[in-house]
Amino acid sequence: MAATAMTSPVGRRTIPVREIRIPHSCPQPARLSVLAGSEWFGCLDGQELAEVESLMIRRAWTAGDRLFHAEDEADALFMVARGRVKLQQVRPDGSEVVTDVLAPGEVCGALGILARPFQRHTAEALVDTCTLGIRQSDLRRVLTEHPQVALHVIDQVAARLARAESLIGAQATRTVPARLATTLLRLAAKLGRERGAQGVLLEVPLSRADLAGLARSTPESVSRVLSRWKEEGLIDSGRRWVSLLDRARLERIAREQEI
Repeated sequence: MAATAMTSPVGRRTIPVREIRIPHSCPQPARLSVLAGSEWFGCLDGQELAEVESLMIRRAWTAGDRLFHAEDEADALFMVARGRVKLQQVRPDGSEVVTDVLAPGEVCGALGILARPFQRHTAEALVDTCTLGIRQSDLRRVLTEHPQVALHVIDQVAARLARAESLIGAQATRTVPARLATTLLRLAAKLGRERGAQGVLLEVPLSRADLAGLARSTPESVSRVLSRWKEEGLIDSGRRWVSLLDRARLERIAREQEI
């Protein structure tokens, strides 16, 4: 996978988030590696992984492409093989809010086996992305033949529900800085790139509105907090990028509980 730095006009700083380019033919060794490292299928041996991989539908997406829309029929699930995918929900006023960002090995799409016949989110490629899709009927067969995979799926679904409930509670009981710090640390854990003295760069192009959705806040509030943290040396940031400079202080802020 090739990666190049994104350039800026003269007089502006170079944007440090690398432009991720995905070859349209995601090779089989890469596909098997992603499956082996995923929470769903990591429990399978080599032969079993190869059998699951043979059921997968490979597809490449360019940044901005939508894998599916909310209310589409949930006829397949998608595992991110390369790139980044953001999940969005539609608010009552028609605007979209980002609810999660997925890294390689993570899955998006409603589970038809859990009586969810329609997609609940809209999934969009944040950068050039390669996915592995599996039809609901094929997934049901895999779960029947490999009960250990079914247990991992149940565990992950339960973990997502618990995190969603935690976020709802946090919106009412935790400060905006605490929620934003938690969001940045979570993104850094799965999408961060260590840059020594320059901190941990979030390898994903997110706008202030995207971060606000993830932190259950508003773009204005998020911008104010980020500006203050930048002045205090906790982060560095620019248009659609953030680098964590003082993770220890952000972790302390994330532990704040009360408004």
